[in-house]
This record gives sequence, structure tokens and C-alpha cells, in this order.
Amino acid sequence: MDHRADIIEGWHCPAERALDFLSGKWRPMVIYWLMDGPLRFNELQRRLGGITHRTLSRTLKEMEADGLVARKDYGEIPPRVDYALTTKGASLQPVLEALENWESTNRLG
Repeated sequence: MDHRADIIEGWHCPAERALDFLSGKWRPMVIYWLMDGPLRFNELQRRLGGITHRTLSRTLKEMEADGLVARKDYGEIPPRVDYALTTKGASLQPVLEALENWESTNRLG
């Protein structure tokens, strides 16, 4: 059976849906930095560089709602919150590594 027959109307290919899910600059970068383990908000913001507090906060909330990131609040004062990849988020690691390898081979920019 041709898998293209199952494509939802309005989408041209399954890869388009995946790319739309990861759209924007920040989602892949958040996943990249969380691949090595949980990070606190400020450390993640430092590593991303150039992202505003508001944009990172919105991105993390969206990613949490999509099941890519888990937020752990330790309930301490001052507040201590870590962000980590869920199993679903971690499953994107090979995709990002493949993109990294492709870029290294083709030297973009």
C-alpha cells in the first residue's frame, strides 16, 4: 500500500509535519542542549545565547505541552526548577545528530 495515500490533506509529506513540529530556531536548540542532561532555566538561557527570557519560557511551556520536555520544580526558596527531555524528546537525538553530521560534511555558512 502506498503510504502517501495516508497523508492528511494539506500536508505534502510526513517530513513536513515533523519539520512543522520542530519549527523555529529554538526547539531544536533546546533539545540539543538538554541531550546531555537536565538544566536549570538560567543555564539553558546562557547556553542558547540570544534568546529572551520570555521566548525561552514560552518555548519550554509549548515543548512541555507537546511532551518533549519535563519540568521538575523542587519547591525550594529560592525557586529551583530543572528542565529535561522526556522519552519523546530524547527520541529526537538521532535526528539532530544526523543534521549535525550532515552540516559537518557539507559545511554550510
